[in-house]
Amino acid sequence: MASALDNPSVLRVQQALASAGSEARVIELAETARSAEDAARSIGTPLGSIVKSLVFTIGGHPVMALVAGDRRCDVGALPAALGLSGSAKRADADVVRAATGFAIGGVAPIGHLSVLPIAIDASLARFDTVYAAAGHPHCVFPTTCDELVRLTGGRLVEGISSEA
Repeated sequence: MASALDNPSVLRVQQALASAGSEARVIELAETARSAEDAARSIGTPLGSIVKSLVFTIGGHPVMALVAGDRRCDVGALPAALGLSGSAKRADADVVRAATGFAIGGVAPIGHLSVLPIAIDASLARFDTVYAAAGHPHCVFPTTCDELVRLTGGRLVEGISSEA
């Protein structure tokens, strides 16, 4: 059976990490990381240290929110956090794949097919290490909140999430 690490989407994430000068390496998990709960259980880490990569549309354009696994995205706060006007709506699977190149359940915060405005939940900074999806439901990569900001070019913002 082929390793998930050989999946083209996972290789794209690993290449994006390397190109950005990150030392992070994609980790293949024995169990699924399709949801934040699954990922936390598979890794053995607190739920909040899982980065949920959520895609929305604002004014018909895709945007991303990177939110701690134990929090819920405040959709009403997202447009202002990104300096956009309009309301945010959850993107469907086709929009997610077209914008990021990833299927729901493995959407990475990096290696997208197009440049997306990205808001990063400041509550992720409470963890020394956070884990983000890496293009496949069984793959993640460890990083820090500061490196996540650097890798994504996103904005670290307060108030885009609330306790789940």
